[in-house]
Amino acid sequence: MKPVPSSEGLRVNWQNYKTGIKKINFRMKAEKDFVSIGIEITHPDEDLQQLYFEQFQEFRKLLTAELGEEWDWELHAQDAFGKVISQIQKVKKGVNIMDQKDWPEIISFLKPRIIALDAFWGNIKPAFEDF
Repeated sequence: MKPVPSSEGLRVNWQNYKTGIKKINFRMKAEKDFVSIGIEITHPDEDLQQLYFEQFQEFRKLLTAELGEEWDWELHAQDAFGKVISQIQKVKKGVNIMDQKDWPEIISFLKPRIIALDAFWGNIKPAFEDF
């Protein structure tokens, strides 16, 4: 992914994607039984977290069009550490990061989605800059 520029033509660290908005993160996870990609809203104030989530909902059609698929939306879920987060994500089960034969499938799942997520974010980021 290193040679792939962002939607704005800039170099980007895809594995540690910076949204530029505190408490909004793009996460890619590859585990022993699944791979996922998504948007996580981690603001500690649950009311503000909900406002961010609702703002994303305003752009749901644009996100779906950019991705070419529908993702799962979850307001006020708990992460692995018991922290309340909200997330918009896509999960693929049945792949194992520890099994090298699954790597091409994992990469082909993550790569087009992070590129599409970057293009989506490039269009809507200004709507989040005033929060």
